[in-house]
Amino acid sequence: MIHELRIYHCAPGRLPALLNRFSSTTLGIWDRHGIRQAGFWTTEIGPENHALYYLLEWESLAEREEKWNAFQADPEWIEKRAQSEKDGPIVATIENMILKPTAFSSVK
Repeated sequence: MIHELRIYHCAPGRLPALLNRFSSTTLGIWDRHGIRQAGFWTTEIGPENHALYYLLEWESLAEREEKWNAFQADPEWIEKRAQSEKDGPIVATIENMILKPTAFSSVK
């Protein structure tokens, strides 16, 4: 199992719009493409409170490439993403990491 950590740093005041887009649109499209999420987080206490952190689970890098590319090209996603950004961009920057578990990690 491979885990991908994605961090979306939102434009000022746009975190609620991002959370709404995930809950009302993105997750349903992911389901159609077989994309599995392992959790979503926002910061309760810490240096930044306008970011969304989430983990995706993949069987392999090949699965990730196939399913993520299909999701990015999905006409419904393209349309809904554009609609959600009619008031301006939601995400300022994205960080993306493929994580490798340590030998002592409870998650493999």
